[in-house]
Amino acid sequence: MAEQLNWWPVVAALFYAILGLVVFALAFVIVDRLTPYHLWKEIIDDQNVALAIIVGSVAIGIAIIVAASIH
Repeated sequence: MAEQLNWWPVVAALFYAILGLVVFALAFVIVDRLTPYHLWKEIIDDQNVALAIIVGSVAIGIAIIVAASIH
């Protein structure tokens, strides 16, 4: 019960989680800038469900790539 707690795995997990979120956000901003129209205006104002599905799929794809590269 009086064991020394090893904090290195916790710190490493937090670092990689933050790194993954930053890389995901940067990739998503790049995708948003590369599209010829404003994504959020199309999705929210114009209620474009098809575009929302595509953007969600892109987000999942980016998340899988980021998770695999960090893992």
